[in-house]
Amino acid sequence: MDLSADKQTVDGADGALIEVCVEYVAVLKEQRGADEETLCTAAATPAELYAELTARHGFTLRPERMRVAVNACFVPWHVSLRPNDRVVFVPPVSGG
Repeated sequence: MDLSADKQTVDGADGALIEVCVEYVAVLKEQRGADEETLCTAAATPAELYAELTARHGFTLRPERMRVAVNACFVPWHVSLRPNDRVVFVPPVSGG
């Protein structure tokens, strides 16, 4: 089920919301049940955004086990988010 056009609002303490697109891969895609979503959030960093999404969707992976990319570049979890950023939380992968 693709909910990419589904815009959701996550309430923030200061009321300053930005729109971001979150792409889901691997186990997060399975747990979310969607490839991506666009939402409004008060999260200032990917760490805050992931905490909000975990509360909403029940993600089981802890952030320290993943990397985060913003606009196709790996970044620290504390980098500032800006309107229209594309965020991807990258779980660990295994293979052989």
